[in-house]
Amino acid sequence: MVCTHYNMLRLGLLAVAVTSATVASRSLASPHDFLDVFAQFTQHIRHQTDSDKEAFSKASQCMNWFYRRQHQKPAPPPVQGVAWNNPGQYRSSLIQSSSECDTKYPGGLDTVRKDFQQTQSSLSVSLTFYEFALVGDKDDNNTYSANELQDILHALELPADTAQGTAAHLKSLTGIFDSIHTTQGMEALMKSMGTLYEQGYRFTSSDKANLDRIMK
Repeated sequence: MVCTHYNMLRLGLLAVAVTSATVASRSLASPHDFLDVFAQFTQHIRHQTDSDKEAFSKASQCMNWFYRRQHQKPAPPPVQGVAWNNPGQYRSSLIQSSSECDTKYPGGLDTVRKDFQQTQSSLSVSLTFYEFALVGDKDDNNTYSANELQDILHALELPADTAQGTAAHLKSLTGIFDSIHTTQGMEALMKSMGTLYEQGYRFTSSDKANLDRIMK
C-alpha cells in the first residue's frame, strides 16, 4: 500500500513538472510565433492600397484640369490587372484648385499623364496582390492554415521552413509585396497567382465581396 501511494505521488509530481515546463516554454515563446498572418498581411496591403488610391485620385483630377484647360477630352487610360474606377471618392479633399495642379505638375499635361499611369499601375499591383492574398485563404475562413501558408510561400518562391515561425513568414510576405509594388512586377505576381490556381485555389464570391469593399 505504501509503495502504491509512493508511485502515485511520483506520478503526480511528474505531471506537475511537465505542466510547469510546458507553461514556461510557452511563456518564453515569442508572441510573434502566434501571429494571425492573414490579418496582418492583408492589413499591410490595404494600407498601401489606400495610399495608392489617394495618389491616383490626385493624378486623375489634375489630368482632368489640364485637359479642360486645353479643351480636350482625356483618352481612356489602359488598364493593367485589377483597376480601381472610383477616383471621385477623394476629390473633395485632395485638389481644390487648378493652381494646386500647376504646383504639383510644373511640367504640365505630359508630366501628369506619366504620373497618372504610374499611380494607376501601382494601384493595380496593390489590388491584384490583395486578390492573391484572398485566393490563398482557400476555405474563406479569414485565416491561413499551415498548408495554405506553405502553398502561398511556395507560389511566391519564398522560404517555407516551418521552423522559422509565423513572424518570419509574415516578414517575407510583406517584404515581397513591397518589392513587387516598387518594381510593379505584375508578371511575377500573376505567375504566383497561376501557381495557386494550379493547386485548386479559386477566387470565390466571398473573395470578390472582400475585394469590392476596398475598391470603393
